[in-house]
Amino acid sequence: MVFVNEQDAVAKEIGIDTDKYKQEYGFKVDINYNYVSKKGLSEEVVKDISRQKGEPEWMLEKRLEAYRIFASKPLPRWGIDLSDINFDDIYYYIKPTDKKVSAWDSLPNEIKETFDKLGIPEAERKIFAGTEAQFDSEVVYSNVKKALEAQGVIFCDTDTALKKYPDLVKKYFGTVVPASDNKFAALNTAVWSGGSFVYVPKGVKVATPLQAYFRINAEKAGQFERTLIIAEEGSEVTYEEGCTAPIYLSSSLHSAVVEIIAKKGAHVRYITVQNWSKNVYNLVTQRAFAEEDAHVEWIDVNFGSKGNMKYPSIFLRGANAVGEISSVAVAGEGQWQDTGGKIYHLAPNTRSVFSSKSISVGNGRATARFLIHIGPNAVNATSSTKCDALLIDKDSKAETNPYIDVKRSDATMVHEATIGKIREEAIEYLMSRGIGPDDAVAMIVMGFIGDTIEKLPFDYRVEASKLVKLSLKGKAL
Repeated sequence: MVFVNEQDAVAKEIGIDTDKYKQEYGFKVDINYNYVSKKGLSEEVVKDISRQKGEPEWMLEKRLEAYRIFASKPLPRWGIDLSDINFDDIYYYIKPTDKKVSAWDSLPNEIKETFDKLGIPEAERKIFAGTEAQFDSEVVYSNVKKALEAQGVIFCDTDTALKKYPDLVKKYFGTVVPASDNKFAALNTAVWSGGSFVYVPKGVKVATPLQAYFRINAEKAGQFERTLIIAEEGSEVTYEEGCTAPIYLSSSLHSAVVEIIAKKGAHVRYITVQNWSKNVYNLVTQRAFAEEDAHVEWIDVNFGSKGNMKYPSIFLRGANAVGEISSVAVAGEGQWQDTGGKIYHLAPNTRSVFSSKSISVGNGRATARFLIHIGPNAVNATSSTKCDALLIDKDSKAETNPYIDVKRSDATMVHEATIGKIREEAIEYLMSRGIGPDDAVAMIVMGFIGDTIEKLPFDYRVEASKLVKLSLKGKAL
């Protein structure tokens, strides 16, 4: 099946440098797909997905139960406008090839060229301990260094984990994010495909990051990866993901679920640089459980999508657990970035830090939404939150929606928020030093979000800098 590209027709509508985006991220390839499900969502489609994958009966039962939950729940009535999503006009399972490979050159040429353009193989050779590449509904490439395998580390796509490690998947799947949690968690559980499965044994410290890259290529496609990370006692791991898609007239849907279990003394860092094109709804559920002395960091950077609702959550379930969420969102023309995070203090001496930076451009709208809960058992809990917003021009919008729920008098809770605009004097000063207007705005924005961007690995810092310039091109005051 070949999908027809309509990128050029939306150049003005999306309000970015379309030629540059298409060249670097928004290009597409025509592929004769191995298999495409019927359009629309039904029990028949759910059963077909499970049958195509050869899954055990218990997973099919989970899928069908989740489908019924999805059908029974209304769309959220808060956040971005989701009324334009037509669930009957989406392909829920698109299989690009008949097999997954572990040698880059074994990929079909069309897919290989796509990821070559994005720099994935080069980054893998230089930086990463393991890499996965997902193309539409399936992981098409997966590779992990032999030294990690020798330590017992498992890094594969979740479909492979279901076949090779069924007891582990059955034990943890849906325990952090149940299908009943929200409508889109139910949707993902019903039609999930691909994603990453990571298992780090007790005491193993993965020194270099694991990476996954998610690519939507087909028009009217849904991507519903399921990621599950289990870090055993005293282990450490960093997981990074990137996401892109071509530009189409019609909307696509990305609705992932991420579940993290950080056991006693474990340290997990989860990094996202999201750059979906502006016809993609990005509606994901991400949650971590942190047990005693565990440390979970979520670094979440958002540039793309038509509408984005993403709130990484950390449940500090064990004494002395630490949770950190750093969020950056750039809302460009026609975009609504509704982002933030949630942290629940449920045990003594837990500590959390939440930081949000948002930039609004043109008529873009950035909403920082966060929740801090300090429960009755969270003796001596400490939490700090900081939300900063930067408006590029008079039509841009920013807002902060804090929800702070403190059940203990001995808790320490600090919150601050700021909002500001770029001063014309700052632009003029930089231009007087020979810097162009677009570069001047980009420099100021990079300084504004610099403390979060510095937490990214070098390759992602470079990408973030490029995306800032792309988002702000032509937006100088």
